[in-house]
Amino acid sequence: MFEKGLLAGKRILVTGGGSGLGAAMGRRFVELGAELIICGRRLELLEVTAEKMRSDLGGKVATVRCDIRDGAAVDAMMDAIFRNAPIDVLVNNAAATFIAQTEHLSFRAADAILSPTLHGTMYCTLAAGKRWIERKHRGVVLSILSTSTITGRAFTVPSAMAKSAVLAMTRSLAVEWGPKGIRTVAIAPGAFPTPGATGQLRPAGRDDNWSSRNPLGRVGEHSELANLASFLISDQAGYINGEMVVQDGGAHLRSSGAEDLLQWTEAQWEKQRAARAKS
Repeated sequence: MFEKGLLAGKRILVTGGGSGLGAAMGRRFVELGAELIICGRRLELLEVTAEKMRSDLGGKVATVRCDIRDGAAVDAMMDAIFRNAPIDVLVNNAAATFIAQTEHLSFRAADAILSPTLHGTMYCTLAAGKRWIERKHRGVVLSILSTSTITGRAFTVPSAMAKSAVLAMTRSLAVEWGPKGIRTVAIAPGAFPTPGATGQLRPAGRDDNWSSRNPLGRVGEHSELANLASFLISDQAGYINGEMVVQDGGAHLRSSGAEDLLQWTEAQWEKQRAARAKS
């Protein structure tokens, strides 16, 4: 689809890059010539993912253990990365979510979602942006959001709040940092199943026919998201700034994606709370 060297010369940091959509995007970036850095909390997972990419693609892939919920840790990570060379692109992919009746959320449960999804994303964006501006280095921030920024979404309220806040950041910084050569863009993916997200958002008992009700009758392929991300961070998208691209097959035009949960019984919710407590 793209020229092989579309991202040649780009140094890209992907948060939560050890698995799922983060790994899928990272792999595509390397295929297109980028130097990749993936960060996350589990170094062993990062190393396995990075070694697989190196083995398959022969590209340059580095790993950094970092808990992005800790602003000081993010600053230290950015110092270490920029010591070798600036990154050109930050992909804010790391996030957390699960379904829950909002009135049953504890402060700790709400913070478990808000901390990585909102605070971690902000910490990484500020840390990268500050260093780009100091060095007069052009940069791109791509944030992976959600269609809940458009529709809202019952039973994942902290996630919807956090993603909406990041969209506000994306639009605000497009104006503030655009004159400094920094673009901020976002993607709102629909259903792109991954083991982690599927386990949290679609436990046993939810509607099994949900994907067939997508206007396109299917879920998304990871390669489709990776290709869109590759375009948005490339120089070919240099005039796109402050925008969120929705990639969900049109699903948000039909529903928010949570309507089936309105029919759940209290017994089903109790079972779900017990399963989360065990995990």
